[in-house]
Amino acid sequence: MQGYFYRPKCVCPKDSKKCTCGATWSYIVDVGIDPSTGKRKQEKKGGFKTKSAAQTACGIVIREVEQGIHIKESEITFEDFSKEWLADYENTGRPKKESTILVRKREIARLMPYIGKFKMKDTTRKHFQGALNSLKEKKLSQSALIGSYTTGRMIFKKAVEFEYIKTDPTIYASIPKSVKTIDDLELEEEAVKYLEKSELSLFLQTAKEKGLGKDYLIFLLLAYTGLRVGELCALKWKDIDFDEGSVSVTKTLFNPDCNAKKYKLTTPKTKASKRKISIEEIVLEELKKHKAKQNIVIMKNRDTYHDKDFIFAKENSDHGYPEHINTIGRHMRSLLKKAGLSTSLTPHSLRHTHTSLLAEAGVSLPEVMERLGHRNAKTTIWVYTHTTQAMKKEASRKFGELMKSL
Repeated sequence: MQGYFYRPKCVCPKDSKKCTCGATWSYIVDVGIDPSTGKRKQEKKGGFKTKSAAQTACGIVIREVEQGIHIKESEITFEDFSKEWLADYENTGRPKKESTILVRKREIARLMPYIGKFKMKDTTRKHFQGALNSLKEKKLSQSALIGSYTTGRMIFKKAVEFEYIKTDPTIYASIPKSVKTIDDLELEEEAVKYLEKSELSLFLQTAKEKGLGKDYLIFLLLAYTGLRVGELCALKWKDIDFDEGSVSVTKTLFNPDCNAKKYKLTTPKTKASKRKISIEEIVLEELKKHKAKQNIVIMKNRDTYHDKDFIFAKENSDHGYPEHINTIGRHMRSLLKKAGLSTSLTPHSLRHTHTSLLAEAGVSLPEVMERLGHRNAKTTIWVYTHTTQAMKKEASRKFGELMKSL
């Protein structure tokens, strides 16, 4: 096997012994038989300054063909292949939640300004690493940075599998890390916010006296169960067992566009998130009161009511559709302000509050994690440990006071 070498754009006279126009060299070489047509396949490449350079490159191709390892790299760009990859990712392997697909799209979008227009075959480790470094300089969070790194690696790995490229430029790339200062660590601790028992009591009392419609029940249920707010919004009456005193968590609300009529119910965050939680009598009584009020709304709007059994259904418009997560967040901020509490707290803070109070009540960490639907959650462990350490200090203080009286 040998290649053919020529200058395709040479304009020098045919009888000229030396090229003076500056045309570059190209090669063409047979690389096998196309199984679909039975005809020979050829590969062309140009742009070589000398014939010797063209011969060297052609020689590499010939050796790869002879060894059965030759791949004709695609001209496809990262932007175009990422679309192809996303379709493959969505439709193969384990079923993917829409929220997961949405996250992948965001992670790809972050990389697009840096390598989107590059051909996959021309993208180097330096390009990919440079993209990650630039994202870090833009103060992208570490978790978001890890996400873009992971998705980028998945895309290039798949391109190698599809034989679009020969090598994966992301193999030796690394996630840039910033050195955390003492201030950073203190801020991280402050970021995990929850209510103390007295503050929770004040907040719930404010919700009961000054809240709108379902506010009191919503925040009571969040505080007493540690549910994620998406899990709460997806609850249906069939999930409540009034005789047993429990709530079954089997789904979560997905509605990124905040359009009441375009909601979707998806599987919970993890397998451990599917769980049954015991609930207190005070919560059950409030649920019964709410059910009675909701039945009146259903009767008044029976011709248009979206009756899909949602507990926390909209009442003033789009009757029957599940309440949106953002609405609950707004109502909570309003109530926090009225109670004189920090408005930086969110519905998720009540999940941390629940963790703290369970720890204070002496419930073991495995039991807490089971109740919250966690297998391994750093934040839950931190809140639990922080609370129990404070309890140990208080126990030590009380012991010291006791000993002083001896």
